[in-house]
Amino acid sequence: GIGSTEMLHVFLSNRPGDVRYGTTGKPVPGYEIELRGEDGQPVPDGEIGDLFIKGPSAALMYWNNRAKTRDTFQGGWTKAGDKYTRDLDGYCTYAGRNDDMLKVSGIYVSPFEVEATLVQHPAVLEAAVIGKLDADGLTKTKAFVVLKNGAQATEAELQAFVKEKLAPYKYPRFIEFLPELPKTATGKIQRFRLRERETPQG
Repeated sequence: GIGSTEMLHVFLSNRPGDVRYGTTGKPVPGYEIELRGEDGQPVPDGEIGDLFIKGPSAALMYWNNRAKTRDTFQGGWTKAGDKYTRDLDGYCTYAGRNDDMLKVSGIYVSPFEVEATLVQHPAVLEAAVIGKLDADGLTKTKAFVVLKNGAQATEAELQAFVKEKLAPYKYPRFIEFLPELPKTATGKIQRFRLRERETPQG
């Protein structure tokens, strides 16, 4: 399940007897969700949208932060800062934080989804995916991969592996192998450090 500081409660969850693995489940009784596009309108099932929640436990505002308050608390709705999809049965699946999402060829790509696919390869220990500008200034996916001890895999092999499992436009156009990924003290991957690696210093 998922909750947030702003909602002070879990608002989406799987529950005993109603579990769909890989999803965050359905809205908890008393809570409503909407997935909205960039135009603020609800997106169709199966498409990635911004998660908005309505429920009785929502905070009123952020202390001394009017701009963030106006962006997050919109009428009765609270903007989560996460992207989600919802399937036809109403189960919601996490796609990524808004600031981690990539737009490739005008379509949202979830780095989380590409990473989760890469780590299914038997040679891959960990993976982190970011956006990288190509020679034409277009955003493409780049994966940083840590292989398991003694394992081997090529860039082409991993690209083909992802193409088999996901829509073709989602495969990482670039793959760089690293001995380890930058992480916080709690083990969270620091994608911003990887983005910094790709930014030319001038």
